[in-house]
Order: sequence, then structure tokens, then C-alpha cells
Amino acid sequence: MTHTTLHRCLAALLALVALSGCRQAPTRGTEPAPTTAASTKPQASLVLTGGTVITMDDERRILTPGAIAIAGSDIVGVGTSDEIAARFSAAETIDATGQVVMPGLINTHTHAAMVLYRGLGNDLNLQDWLTKYIFPAEGKTVSPEFVRAGTRLAALEMILGGTTTFADMYYFEEDVAAVVREAGLRGVLGQTIIQFPVADAKTPEEALARTRTFIARYKGDALVTPAVAPHSMYTLSAATLQATDRLAREQGVPVLIHLEETSTEREDSLKAHGLSPTAYLARLGVLGPHVLAAHGVWLAPADIATLATSRTAISHNPESNMKLASGTAPVAGYVDAGVAIGLGTDGAASNNDLDMFEAMRQAAFLQKVVRKDPTAAPAALVLEMATRRGAEALGMGDRLGQLTVGRRADVIVVDTRAPHLQPMFDPVAQVVYAAKGSDVRTTIVNGRVLMHERVVKTLAPGAVVADAQKMAERVKAAVR
Repeated sequence: MTHTTLHRCLAALLALVALSGCRQAPTRGTEPAPTTAASTKPQASLVLTGGTVITMDDERRILTPGAIAIAGSDIVGVGTSDEIAARFSAAETIDATGQVVMPGLINTHTHAAMVLYRGLGNDLNLQDWLTKYIFPAEGKTVSPEFVRAGTRLAALEMILGGTTTFADMYYFEEDVAAVVREAGLRGVLGQTIIQFPVADAKTPEEALARTRTFIARYKGDALVTPAVAPHSMYTLSAATLQATDRLAREQGVPVLIHLEETSTEREDSLKAHGLSPTAYLARLGVLGPHVLAAHGVWLAPADIATLATSRTAISHNPESNMKLASGTAPVAGYVDAGVAIGLGTDGAASNNDLDMFEAMRQAAFLQKVVRKDPTAAPAALVLEMATRRGAEALGMGDRLGQLTVGRRADVIVVDTRAPHLQPMFDPVAQVVYAAKGSDVRTTIVNGRVLMHERVVKTLAPGAVVADAQKMAERVKAAVR
């Protein structure tokens, strides 16, 4: 066959292939086929969509239907459902239709393991309750095992009730921290320092040494923020109070302390020092932006001004203050003065639960009735205290308390389809005045789903309750 004939045959063959619709396979180096729009979207690990999103951002946006996108531990997108669907592909999606999506609740004061004393010594004032029941029971029962069992029970209750961050003051805080990490919650954990011998330290110096070790172990942890927890100005010497503050400032960690919870505390301080407890701590130098003071019931206007000037924060605990008849904190005074104020339940021994929804409701109602003003403590302010203001009180306002891009993905989903939540005209008011902890369907901390559809994924509820019941038998034996 001649070269001319060969060329003609090849040409005919190529023409036949073209006519049959065949295409030559692309070779390395040729331009790839165009990709679809979906494959170019950034991927979110989790998208919650279709619900009413209460962002608690600076504009207080409420998006309906809204959505948020989470990547790892962070929020990466907040918008309408259509906007988030257009911007992100999702590895996992939660349909929140008919539900409220909001920041996880922040409990700024509790004693988690004390759930094991729930209901012990009721209808008493603070001093009788502490000296006749709590201190004797603690002396006979508190141990690492006790603290772990109690904290697990508390963690289970908080996950079920939508609390994602809590500030704790107790003993054996390294055991509290272990449970916090096991459960997946976020904790600001204060190792208690008190003047008399307790279960984990016989002297304040020993307690300070334990605290230093605890801080070294957990400083920088993603979920645990170690803190120094001097019990109060009336249970510690001036030297010890100053030593706790020096340690906190040196290590760059928070101080958690009880302050002016009762009128007796204030009266005793005025007699002993000629100063209110707040003024006494100010004189010692034990106030500042690193300090979160629990209760603050009996502060005078001058004391509130002292807190504002020093940028000391307050945790308001309305339910325990009511149950122990301690008094009513001047919430409006704190807000007007610019004091960072969060909301707390206190320990379940004096409350008697860790339900932050109930704490919100009571915080609002208490201020209204005491001030005889229905506009006092409006729902929006109280929800702020349980979220963004609580985060600010803990020094975490840049990370928690809002559903905004760049903050940690601490999120809860509240089912508003139940009869007691219908109809819903105002989502914020409905959450504060009508919702309950049992309405929470999903709890997410640091991007991890701890509970979905009321199924807790990180703890075994049956085992947790069984362990707590065993510990309760020891408590009964201790107080006979």
C-alpha cells in the first residue's frame, strides 16, 4: 500500500469516528471538564437549618427560617436557610424546622458535685443550712469518687437542659475537669480555697499548691479553663485572699468568689473592718476584670461603682437567693453602671436544680415584683445575661454567647412545637417566659453534638443515675 493510499484510509477512518459521535479521551495536560457549583462550596461539618435563629449578635438579629454552618469547633456561617445552602455543602445536616436555634446557655455560678446534696436541709437560712447540714455532710462524704459521681449527674442535667458552659467552685477540681472533658461540656473550674480544713486540703497553703498544679495541667485546654476560687472574704484571712489574687494574676486565670450574699455578711464586715465586703476586697486589691463575684445581693450604690471602676463581674443567682431568703440583687444597678452580669443557678443543693431556663424566668419575675415595675428585667436583657453577658462576665465574650462567625460552636435547639410554647409571637419572650430545659432537643459544644433528639451521646444516663444513688446512701448515713 502506497503512502498516499494509507493517508486516505486514515482520513476516512477519522471521519467515520467523528460521524459516530465518539470523543477522544482527554490526555494529561488538557483542560479539565468544568466542575459543578456544589463541588466548589466550602464544606461545613454540620449545618442546622430551617429554624428560628436567635443570634444574640450586636444587631440582635432573628432569622426565620435561618441556618448556621459549623466547621470543626467554630461557627463559619450565619444567615437565612437559602443563604447558607448556597454557600456551604454539609457533611451533616440537622433540620430545625419548628424549633429555635440559639447560643448555648452559660451558667456563671454553681457547685456541680453538690447535686448529690439536692434536697438536703430545706427551708433554712444560709448560715443554718451551711453549718447544720452542708459543712457536716461534706466533711464526711466529699472525695474524688464523690466529686466525679456528682459532677457526672450535674453534667447530664446540664446537657439535657441546654447549658453548654458552667463556672464551678468546689473541691478536687481535677476530677471535675476529667468529667467535663468526658461529657464534652465547657467549664470554668475554680479550685476552692478556704481557711479551715476540707476534703482536699488541710490548710490554705495546701489548697493554693493544689490550685497551682491544677492550673498548670489545664491552662490552654479547649474545654477547661482553670480558675482560683477563694470561697469568700469571711472565710479567708486577708493574707490568703491576697495570695489567691496574686496566683490568678500571675497565671492569667479567673478568680471566682462569693460576695455579699447575705445581709449578715455585710453587717459583720462593717463591724470587723469598718468596710463593706466589697470595699474590703477593694482595699486588699482583690478586685479586677479577672474576678467574677457570685450573688452581689447587698451592695450599696458605692459598692456597685467600685465594681464598675475595677471591671469586676457579677453572677446573679435569683433562685438560691429566694430559697434561702438572702435577698434580691440590684440587677438594674449593675446594668446601669456597666458591670458585666451573668446568670447562675448556684448549686442544686440550694436551688434545687440546674435549669437555666427556670433561672431566666425567675430572674425576670423577681425584679418585676420587687421593683413593682413590669418593665424591669425584660426578656431580652435576661436572655443576654444567660448568653452573651454571661460570656462577658467570664472573660469569654470574644468566643462565646453569640451565634456569629468566628465564635465557638456552642449551640442549642429548643423545640417550640409543644402546646406550652404555641403560638409564638416573640421568640425571645417565649424562650425566657415559657420554655423549659426539657424542651431542648439538641446540645452542641465546640462543634460536637452532645445530645440530639434528647439522646445524650457522651454519657450513659442509667449508669450516671445509678452511681449518684449509691453516693446518696453515703450522704444519708452521714447526716443521721
